[in-house]
Amino acid sequence: MANSVMKDSDLESRSLELAIARRIREKRKQKGWTLEVLAKVTGLSKGHLSQIENGEKVPPIGTLTKIAFGLGETALALISGEASQENSSKMAVSRVENRVTIAHLDASPNTIYESFAFNKKNRIMDSYCVTVSHEFPPMPMIHSGQEFTYILEGVIEFYYDGQTQQLKSGDALYFDSDQPHMGRSLSEKPAKLLVIFCKS
Repeated sequence: MANSVMKDSDLESRSLELAIARRIREKRKQKGWTLEVLAKVTGLSKGHLSQIENGEKVPPIGTLTKIAFGLGETALALISGEASQENSSKMAVSRVENRVTIAHLDASPNTIYESFAFNKKNRIMDSYCVTVSHEFPPMPMIHSGQEFTYILEGVIEFYYDGQTQQLKSGDALYFDSDQPHMGRSLSEKPAKLLVIFCKS
């Protein structure tokens, strides 16, 4: 039974990965862009983008956000296929009852990302309330840009570039995202973090 559930979960995850890859290619072609153009806009290599579009590589949230920004979309739109809910005002308000939960393909099971900034157009940052699993993800995350993390609740173990440290409520981190990093909850109740990604 467990194997069957795991297989169903793997199939669902793979289906989502391929759907995201297809949407990226479709959005790029709708703009009449070559991979070279998208590479210049995002700062990613043509080869890397080709692998993502062909479903050979799964983009971490930072990379997906960068691609979405370059295409004039949101990461949520690329993940869900739903029309962007961005508005063009100078300020966007995120009500707790309207917060959007997104799938993070590289995260551990039971890790939840809730977007604060999904409805702000032309933003240079993405912010999330993250509920952290008690398990590390299968692989550390590596992507361009920088991150700020503030521990709202609980205790986490944070791995960064070969070193680990324990952080509690009130502690904060600011780091370059191009080094391997990941975290897991150590407290009985899953920890909650404020995480801000800044595009480079």
